[in-house]
Amino acid sequence: MESRLETLRWLSEEYHDLNGTRYDVLEAAPTPLDFSRLVHIARPVLIKESAVPEADDPEKWSKKWLSDMMKDREISVAVTPNGRADAVTRSPDNKMYFAEPYTDKMTMQSFLDTLSSGEQDSRAGTGLEVHYLQSQNGNMFSATYYDMSGNEDPSEFEPLREFVPSEIPWCSEALDKSPDAVNLWIGDENSVTSIHSDPYENIYTVIRGSKHFTLLPPTEGWCLQERRYPHATYSRSSASSELELTPSSPSTPLVRWSSVADPTAPGALPAEAHPIHITVRAGETLYLPAGWWHYVRQEGFTVAVNYWYDMEGRGMSWVWLNFLRGTEEPPLGNEEPDSGGVAVGSQ
Repeated sequence: MESRLETLRWLSEEYHDLNGTRYDVLEAAPTPLDFSRLVHIARPVLIKESAVPEADDPEKWSKKWLSDMMKDREISVAVTPNGRADAVTRSPDNKMYFAEPYTDKMTMQSFLDTLSSGEQDSRAGTGLEVHYLQSQNGNMFSATYYDMSGNEDPSEFEPLREFVPSEIPWCSEALDKSPDAVNLWIGDENSVTSIHSDPYENIYTVIRGSKHFTLLPPTEGWCLQERRYPHATYSRSSASSELELTPSSPSTPLVRWSSVADPTAPGALPAEAHPIHITVRAGETLYLPAGWWHYVRQEGFTVAVNYWYDMEGRGMSWVWLNFLRGTEEPPLGNEEPDSGGVAVGSQ
């Protein structure tokens, strides 16, 4: 075990020596050829251009515009008591779970009324619920849209589809494929995305507000103290209607997840880690390569759209990503004591 960890540490340091913590900034969208080179390098890139046309139009994407466009259509909204959906959470009995949010159905206006006006008014610990539009299931366009030419791919956000391209030409041409999913995200500073990695080439464009990304390369996955946690979902109490954490069936597979609650907190990461901090503002786009770890905070009322393109599974990429996460199953999260400043699932 120790020799494997030393190997991962060596790879991490070699990668950092060659690449540092720098990232490229492009003033305009790349050509397909240029983007294919960026995918080959697999480093984050900040693009000073939106993937959504007219994203800077003051008449579009405001709260009023969204409400007027969506009218009384119901949408699926993630609800948690702490703003941490899809994250490791401590239950009242002091056991750690990977918790998925409660999904509520409401109108766009009702949802927007739960969000802040842009000033810091954190609800964490106040007893108020936190709402975040983050369904991640291709809520704008799913893979079915491309397979069926859009005929069999209904969306809760149908009125907004004409304002969001179904794919990004320079990306689709470079990768020779359509997106696997296109997602709309709407929230505020009360919602935080726990650190994780995805097997997708991610094109993330911010339309309103700002997103603060803390990134770690795949070579530093060993820093994130992955553990295995039982699965749970928030549900409404029949007695009080308050959210409560409901463990899933014992037969539900354990969820492998980082035990680092906040990688930006002092001492949360070992000294050998080299996080990269990138703020993506309205009208800008982040290319986040497959396998990169990311932790995301928001600033004020935010609207964003991301495009997930499935990573190339042939060759060595997938094998390397799996190797860099470790060749053995991580230990159980509920058997690991807190140590070394690493928050084991604390919220």
